[in-house]
Amino acid sequence: MASQQQMGSNNPQLVAQAAILQQTQPQQQPQQQLSQQQDFDPVHRFKMLIPQLKESLQNVMTIASLNFGHNTAIDNGQRTTEKGNDAAMQRFDKSFEEFYALCDQLELCLRLAHECLSQSIDSTKHSPNLVPTATKPDTVQTESLSYSQYLSMIKSQISCAKDIHNALLECSKKIAGKGQGACN
Repeated sequence: MASQQQMGSNNPQLVAQAAILQQTQPQQQPQQQLSQQQDFDPVHRFKMLIPQLKESLQNVMTIASLNFGHNTAIDNGQRTTEKGNDAAMQRFDKSFEEFYALCDQLELCLRLAHECLSQSIDSTKHSPNLVPTATKPDTVQTESLSYSQYLSMIKSQISCAKDIHNALLECSKKIAGKGQGACN
C-alpha cells in the first residue's frame, strides 16, 4: 500500500490532475453561488426566457403556416389524408402550449420583480437612513442615524405594528360576534 502511495505521488499525471481539481473546485463554488443567485433573480430569469419565447413563437408560426398550407391543399382536393393533419394539429397544440407556458413564466417573473421593487421602495421609505456599522467606523455616512434615533424609530414601528394587530383582533372579534348572533 505504501508503494501505491509512492507511485501515486511520483506519477506526474496524477499530480497534475490533483492540481487541476484543487484549482477548479474553488472556482466552481463562486460560479455555483452566482448561478443560484441568478436563478432567484426575476430580471435575470426574464432575460433568459426571452430568447426561448422568440424561438417558441417562431415554432408556433411555422407549424401554423404548415397547417394552413395543408388545409388549403385539402380544401382544393389535392390531399385527402387526415392522418398527417392530425399529427400536425397535435404538434401545433403542443407548441402553442409551450408558448403559453413561457408567457406565464415571464408574467410571474415580471410580477416578482415588481413586488421586489415595491418592497425595496417601501423599505427605503420607512427606513431611509442607515445606521453606521461597528465594522466600518472610518466610513462616516452623512445621512446616517445615530443609534438612539434608530431605536426610537424601531420602537415607533413596533408600536404601529401592535396597533394594527389590535385593530385586526377587534375586527375579527366583531365579525365572529356577528356570525354567532346571526346563527342564533
